[in-house]
Amino acid sequence: MNFTLSNNLTIPAPGFGTFKTPDGDICINSVREAIHAGYTHIDTAAVYGNEKSVGEGVRQSGADRSGLFITSKVWNTERGYDKTLRACEKTLEDLGMDYLDLYLIHWPANEQQFGDQAVKINLDTWKAMERLHDEKLVRSIGLSNFYAHHLEPVLANADVAPVIDQIEYHPGLLQEETVDLCKKNSILVEAWSPLGRGKLVEDPLLIETAGRYGKSPAQVILRWVLQRGVLPLVKSVHADRIRQNLDIFDFTLTDEDMAKIAALPDTRFGSHPDTAKF
Repeated sequence: MNFTLSNNLTIPAPGFGTFKTPDGDICINSVREAIHAGYTHIDTAAVYGNEKSVGEGVRQSGADRSGLFITSKVWNTERGYDKTLRACEKTLEDLGMDYLDLYLIHWPANEQQFGDQAVKINLDTWKAMERLHDEKLVRSIGLSNFYAHHLEPVLANADVAPVIDQIEYHPGLLQEETVDLCKKNSILVEAWSPLGRGKLVEDPLLIETAGRYGKSPAQVILRWVLQRGVLPLVKSVHADRIRQNLDIFDFTLTDEDMAKIAALPDTRFGSHPDTAKF
């Protein structure tokens, strides 16, 4: 399945994430296995410390680079115009690639850390992203963990609009204000940790729902995310789960089941962008 971005590029779903995938053979093997299983969208980040291994996994897969969609992200210590440009150069060098399909600002600078300079820092970083896009080092640019109030200044000042906002999104964390703003501005929402770092697969409702469809709770959650128009990122280092997470296109959740899953209690598993101190 593909989503079409506002710049008319297509992005495959689900994406294969590499957060906390150990550098070295484990990462190389999982990326190679994912591509062999059918994933063509690979998501990494400088702070994950595994970009070299991601690049090696891509090369070992034998896949044509032009048929893949590769995402990385600029880390918080590299915010700002000049640092962002250098950070992208290093990411490309580590991946062993000439370009990225998508480059994201990993987290917004927040007021708790930077006071009234936060917006300026985010806008300076965005200007660097635009330059990278203009120079064709990245085909698309976007954001990660930007909530509506972080996103609005970027939209008001951007010459090149963000195409994606990657946020924590799963049953129990619907992020409606941010999702609504993204939809209004033709920004695709990507879901990191759609399985709630593995905790949501233990939820009784999801277990019961999965049994009725002959699927796993993880497959039900990923299908629920897709049916809400959000692109899920999945992550595993186990070949069977890597393949299982792709097997989500032969069933459709009913409106009733969609609503029940959406009504699960509020739960957050990651940091909040307004209080993150890293």
